[in-house]
Amino acid sequence: MTDKPAANDTVAQSLEGQAPEGLPEGEASAAGAAPQLVPAEQVTAALEAAAEFKDKHLRLLAEMENLRRRTEKEVADARQYGVSRFAGDVLAVADNMHRALATLDEEVRAGADAKLISLIEGVELTERELHKTLEKHGVRKFTPQNEKFDPNLHQAMYEVPNSDVPAGHVAQVIQSGYMIGERMLRPALVGVSKPAAKSASN
Repeated sequence: MTDKPAANDTVAQSLEGQAPEGLPEGEASAAGAAPQLVPAEQVTAALEAAAEFKDKHLRLLAEMENLRRRTEKEVADARQYGVSRFAGDVLAVADNMHRALATLDEEVRAGADAKLISLIEGVELTERELHKTLEKHGVRKFTPQNEKFDPNLHQAMYEVPNSDVPAGHVAQVIQSGYMIGERMLRPALVGVSKPAAKSASN
C-alpha cells in the first residue's frame, strides 16, 4: 500500500514543467503570461479616428436629407410653376375676350337679336371656362379694388384724386392681376388714390 503514493509522486514530478497536451512549449508559456496592454497613444488615436468618422457620417446623412428635401421642392415647384410661361401667354387671350365683352353695354345687349345674344353668351361661357382651367392649374385672378397699394402685387399707372378712397389705395383697376401658386404671374395695373385738391375757398 505504501508503494502507490510513492509512484504517484514520481509521475507528478515527471509531468511538472511539461506543456499542456496539444500546445508547443513556447505557446503554453505565453498563454499563461499576463496580456499586454495597448499603449495609451494608440487608444487615443483610435478614439479620435472613430469620432471623426462618426462626425463625417452624420454630416453625410444631413447632406443627403437636405438634398432629398431640395429635390422634393424642385419637383413640386416644377409641377406648380412649370406652366407659368404658357399661362402668361394665355392671359392675353383672356384679356382680349374680357375687353370684347366689356364693349357690349346693356343698351347693345337689350337691342341684340337672338343670334347675337347666343354669340355673346357663348363668348361669356368660354371666358368662364378659360378662367376655370387656369384656376385648375394654380393660376388665380385678383382685382385689388380699394385695397392698399402693394408694389409687390400692383403696378401703378397714375394717381387719382379721390376723396372716397384713402390715399395710397387702389382707386381704379385697369387690368386685373394673376398669381400662380404663391408667385406673381402678372401684376395688376392700377390707379392709386391721392388726396383731392382743396378748393381755393378753403
